[in-house]
Order: sequence, then structure tokens, then C-alpha cells
Amino acid sequence: MFTGIVTDIGTIEAVEQTGDLRVRIATSYDTATVDLGASIACSGVCLTVVDKGPGWFAVDVSGETVSRTARDQWTAGRRLNLERALKLGDELGGHIVTGHVDGLGEVTEVTQEGGSHRVTILAGPEIAPYLAAKGSVTVDGVSLTVNSVEDGPEGTRFGLNIIPHTAEVTTFADITEGQAVNLEIDVLARYLQRMERYRERTQHGAA
Repeated sequence: MFTGIVTDIGTIEAVEQTGDLRVRIATSYDTATVDLGASIACSGVCLTVVDKGPGWFAVDVSGETVSRTARDQWTAGRRLNLERALKLGDELGGHIVTGHVDGLGEVTEVTQEGGSHRVTILAGPEIAPYLAAKGSVTVDGVSLTVNSVEDGPEGTRFGLNIIPHTAEVTTFADITEGQAVNLEIDVLARYLQRMERYRERTQHGAA
């Protein structure tokens, strides 16, 4: 379990195909305190530490994970938002995040708005029903508040306001139009999704 509050920006140092992808990530974490088998969210993807050394850790990324996450994410030189798993007693500064990607979005616009950046993302139909103004969404592992939602023929666009601090401590400082991003819906929306699907299934079964 995570909070969507990024605590480090890692950089992929090497990628090796060993059945799955073995990805080595440079980090400023004290890896002496990171156990093998620990979970670290890497731009919104919960992954298990399988190897480590001073200033780096390695994870295995399955083909299924590669297919469901942002294109070009698992390439050498790519910067990743990192968050270690939540511990009992830690401050919940964002919202509850599972580290499971629900879908992908595409950045369609990045504009300056005062000292902040206004970012607009186009979401697919699997995400659209669970986006709401003033609700929460996780984008590349970052807990953010949805400012606006607009449904259109191409899909649903939602707007975010990235304040300077958020840009400084995440990869949002480098975000560009056309970039693919990992999206995770709020955990409450996930339960509502399950309830709605169950309701529809039971109604059809009773018909």
C-alpha cells in the first residue's frame, strides 16, 4: 500500500532481458534499509526488490506489466517516481494507492498557469467513469486532485494543476505533450466499480 507521495526520483541504469525484464534503478534511498522482497512503487507500478547494492536496487518486470504500463517506461535513462511501501503509523499525506495500473492516459496539453503547470490528460473508457472533479487520481505514482473533467468524442480529458513543489520532487518537471502516463483510480472508485458490475450481473441473471 502507498500514498502517492513521491519520496525519490530514480533513474533506470540498465535493462536486461532475463525472461522477464530485470531493471536496475539508481536511487538516493539508503538501500541498507531496503529488504529484498520489499515493495517499491516505480511511477505507479508496485514492484518487488530482487537485488540491491549501494545506491541502486533491481526489480523484475513481467511481460504483462510491460504491456499495461506507459510505453518506453522501462528503458535506460528513464526517470521514475519512487515511493516505498507505507508503514503502520506513517502519515497518509496523499490518498490510498495500491500500485496497480488501471489504464493509460496521454498528455494532450501542458500550459503555464501562474507559477504552476496546467496538465490535461486524455483517459480511455476504462478510466473515464471513475474520474470526478475534486476527486483523487494517481498519475505515474503521484497522488493528485482532479480539477476538471470533460467528456468528448475522443474520450475523457481531465485537468490537473501541478504546483512548483510537486514538479520539483517528481518527474512532472519533464512532462511533455504526447507522453503516455500510468493511471490508477481512487480505491473508493475501485469498490464502486466492483459494486456496479456485481449489480449489473445480478440484474441480468434475474431477468
